[in-house]
Amino acid sequence: MKAYLHTFGCKVNTAETDSISALLIQNQWEITDSPEQADAVIVNSCTVTASGDKRMFQALRKFRKQAPDAVILLTGCYVQAFPAEAAELPEADIITGTKNRTQIPALLNAYFQNPQRICAVENFVSGESFESLPQGSDAGHTRAFLKIQDGCNRFCSYCIIPYARGRCRSRNPEEIRQEAKKLVMQGYHEIVLCGINLACYDFASYDIADAVKAVSESGIDQIRLSSLEPDGLTPAVLEKLSRIPQLCPHFHISVQSGCDRTLKAMHRHYTAAEYAELVQNLRQLFPRCAVTTDIMTGFPDETDEDFAETLAFAEAIQFSEMHIFRYSPRSGTPAAKSPNQIPERIKKIRAERLAELAKSMQKAYLYSCIGEVHQVLFERQKDSTYHNGHAENYAVVHVPAKAGENFRNQIKQVKITGYADGHLLGEWI
Repeated sequence: MKAYLHTFGCKVNTAETDSISALLIQNQWEITDSPEQADAVIVNSCTVTASGDKRMFQALRKFRKQAPDAVILLTGCYVQAFPAEAAELPEADIITGTKNRTQIPALLNAYFQNPQRICAVENFVSGESFESLPQGSDAGHTRAFLKIQDGCNRFCSYCIIPYARGRCRSRNPEEIRQEAKKLVMQGYHEIVLCGINLACYDFASYDIADAVKAVSESGIDQIRLSSLEPDGLTPAVLEKLSRIPQLCPHFHISVQSGCDRTLKAMHRHYTAAEYAELVQNLRQLFPRCAVTTDIMTGFPDETDEDFAETLAFAEAIQFSEMHIFRYSPRSGTPAAKSPNQIPERIKKIRAERLAELAKSMQKAYLYSCIGEVHQVLFERQKDSTYHNGHAENYAVVHVPAKAGENFRNQIKQVKITGYADGHLLGEWI
């Protein structure tokens, strides 16, 4: 039997799709990269935005046309958050949410034995433990994603994810250490730790720094943290992280707004000043680190003055990169019910102003790297022209290709010599 898997959304979803693939292989399935050849098509959904839902619906229709006889199993955040709506999708033969992923092979077997539509969505309950899935891997990736946390307790007013993922749950540090060792044995040089709210990792008396320390004891060369929330990064946690030499000095810490009034309306758990203090602490402990962020514009009732505060805040912080999102109402969240929705044309103007600032700040940060020596993990060779990789600070680096040599999945020292079109130029050392 052959299965084709397709992922929407974040690094956690990517890690989980790899785990589902590993589960299927353990159950004698073969993974194919062609939906037309598949006996089962598995779609791992995201539901952060309504537009993301639409892309997923389109994909389901496409897969049904490409593989009319295949079983389509829809899993993930959309199903968990909106089970009744998912049950109405005609293309999906099996729907299951973000809980009990280990049952997916059994659900497929049950459908093949009795081809009747299966709806297997279980609600999360308080006090549940982290569901450990087999560590998957993807030969197409040069870095491995290791999921160590799930769920979120924050309930930001614009976000559906706590309803799709349940409460915070964390993975046993010893299990994390063992999984990291397996990834090292598979030839990975960098592990990316991921979770729905990674900074709130909390297992017994262990925090996120202890989880990173566990991975560092696996023999891995580099450890990278995926997106973080600021309110879990206490001074004590940062100090412990600074003592782990394998940790890459790149921190993606979502801020969403630089205006306290908007942050309060978003139900974020910090002020702009507290976020700025966090960044200051980071830069003292990790000199020359890259601090990147997410910023949302056009949140309900965001005034011109509120936006001006956010713009000034971002410029004062000097992020090395910003991911900019226009607020999109997500049904089921308090913010979607606000009567003070911002017109799309205003969202667009504000997003463009933020994008212009983001571009100038990124350029300034990358120019400041010229003359430095960086460790670069190479991913691929672009034609015969250059090798392409990411430095520890996640800056993209291009180095002239060496004829007949392949540096994919190798870490090399590179001296940064220049800047061009959003990336760095370097030379071999």
